Amino acid sequence: MRVVFSAQAAAGPREIALFIARGNKPRARSFVAQLRAAARKLGDSSYADPLIAGRESSGIRSRAVGTYLIFYRIDQDRILIVDIIHGARDYKAILFPSP
Repeated sequence: MRVVFSAQAAAGPREIALFIARGNKPRARSFVAQLRAAARKLGDSSYADPLIAGRESSGIRSRAVGTYLIFYRIDQDRILIVDIIHGARDYKAILFPSP
């Protein structure tokens, strides 16, 4: 299945790389490559990851890669990467902001 990044998710790896590069430039490059590879592999086993607890109706699932979480939704003909967020952040508030 085709994997597509939302605008928010596409910006994530760049921001993550800039943060990691402050301390370790080679690791920044390799980790972003690892994130992108994990995202591309979602099509192989996309239903293996859990829906977000308490937000199952959103259809958003998460997959851990190191300390980061890739959030995605399975559509009919593609997998949409919604966002990539550090696991220590309040990802529910980021993904589902209150009105």
